[in-house]
Amino acid sequence: MHRFRLTDAIAGCAYGGKLLLSGNEAIALGAWEAGLAVATGYPGTPSTEILEFLCGAEGVKSQWSVNEKVAYEVAFGAAVGGARSLYASKHVGLNVAMDPLMTSVYAGVNGGMVVVVADDPGLHSSQNEQDTRWVAPYAKAPMIEPSSPSEAYAFVKEAFAISERFDTPVLFRITTRVAHSEESVKIKGRSVGPKIMPFKKDISKYVMIPDNSYRRHVGIEKRLLRMAAFANTTKLNRIEPGSDKLGFIVSSAAYQYVKESYPDASVLKLGFSWPFCDEKITGFAKSVRKLVVVEELDPLIEEHVRALGIKARSKHNSYRIGELKPEHISDIVSGKPKTEVRQKTNIPQLCSACPHGFVFTVMSQLDLTVTGDIGCYTLGALPPYKTMHTNLCMGAGITMHEGMRLAHDDNKTVGIIGDSTFVHSGITGLINTVYNKGRGLIIILDNSITAMTGGQGHPGSGIDICGKPTETLSLEAICRASGVKNVDVVRPQDQDRLRELILRGLSDAELSVIIARSPCVLFTKREKVL
Repeated sequence: MHRFRLTDAIAGCAYGGKLLLSGNEAIALGAWEAGLAVATGYPGTPSTEILEFLCGAEGVKSQWSVNEKVAYEVAFGAAVGGARSLYASKHVGLNVAMDPLMTSVYAGVNGGMVVVVADDPGLHSSQNEQDTRWVAPYAKAPMIEPSSPSEAYAFVKEAFAISERFDTPVLFRITTRVAHSEESVKIKGRSVGPKIMPFKKDISKYVMIPDNSYRRHVGIEKRLLRMAAFANTTKLNRIEPGSDKLGFIVSSAAYQYVKESYPDASVLKLGFSWPFCDEKITGFAKSVRKLVVVEELDPLIEEHVRALGIKARSKHNSYRIGELKPEHISDIVSGKPKTEVRQKTNIPQLCSACPHGFVFTVMSQLDLTVTGDIGCYTLGALPPYKTMHTNLCMGAGITMHEGMRLAHDDNKTVGIIGDSTFVHSGITGLINTVYNKGRGLIIILDNSITAMTGGQGHPGSGIDICGKPTETLSLEAICRASGVKNVDVVRPQDQDRLRELILRGLSDAELSVIIARSPCVLFTKREKVL
């Protein structure tokens, strides 16, 4: 779990003093000071610590939700109910919540809602390198991007005010570098606690049937014009005058790298990064002789600047891949491509005595095709096991198994999924397989914790976000209720029994599920008894 919580930080620092905070911690503290009442999310690096830091904070009801879609809807429901709410996930998590996100922008809010999304340039712990800035114009939602923990602390307060001013959820994008960097942040303090606005029943606003949605869409387009005007006046977008020989347009962590590499240059820093501040961009471009756009991953700013008819140098296409680094800035200014090659990191392995390892050992001996999923057990794809052959997204270990069996019904394919991931998005896939009379074998690797992101609880763990006891979901009961008749629970250390159950499951005429249950070796105190 996280090293400390917001309550510990406050106890150790008188207001008016300073705290050494990561970006995630700064977001949590700033949101709390802004009157946050409800916080939801699903653990995923690099966003996990935001919710952990809020656990136990006065006046805040926080929760790990079963997945990001559920988390978003809970937070949005709180905002409609009049509470200031915060949702937090990593970039691929926001994908899971895209359905409610898109329509929530139509409906608008009552209390402010901040949607924190943490991108992972450089693929430190993710399956893709998407640039979530594109979601802002796609969803027609405003986006704020801090470049440091101190800005994250200040900007999240502005985000709540902007949400309420423009009647919309606000996207608050950070990256791994901003989330995990630490800075000494001057703390202003909490002036008021959460204030819950009364809920006024308004079917035309909150019930998204076609006629209502059409009228709300008309309002969105008018709102975009107001937000664009705001973008030109807000202090979140600021010009830092310097030499007129060289000017940069930047956002997020790129700002820090530019300031380090070219301290005398002029800079237009975009903190309210969408809608764009066209008047400020145009005026700034005229004030410098050479204009360079520096941004991480995709050319979102670059394409807009060029669409305004402004000549600017941008990074070579090679910089669209991988994390931006300080040493890249001078080459971008010179127009050089990136020459570095991603260095292979030390190959990680499952922990010694990890219960998942016993399952992979048996499957490798049986030479099975394994459709995998997201979790510690993804390491089963690497030596010494090399026994995971697909890995797409949360829940796909089950659904891709069904598809593989439709293509190759050869009794050699197994789907695996972890306990937390099963609750996240595996249950629907299991029901789908049963409904469509699929057969084969699913193995649920149950270590009774969300281990990959640091040991967070989930419904099957029987502990909540603060580690307090709650109802424990029975995975075997869920499987049986979904229509699976053959459900077995085994300790994976019992290799003979495990092998016997796998062979039987592969040959059964109906779908079988094996729950390989043994506690994570890092969290043995939370062991569940069979």
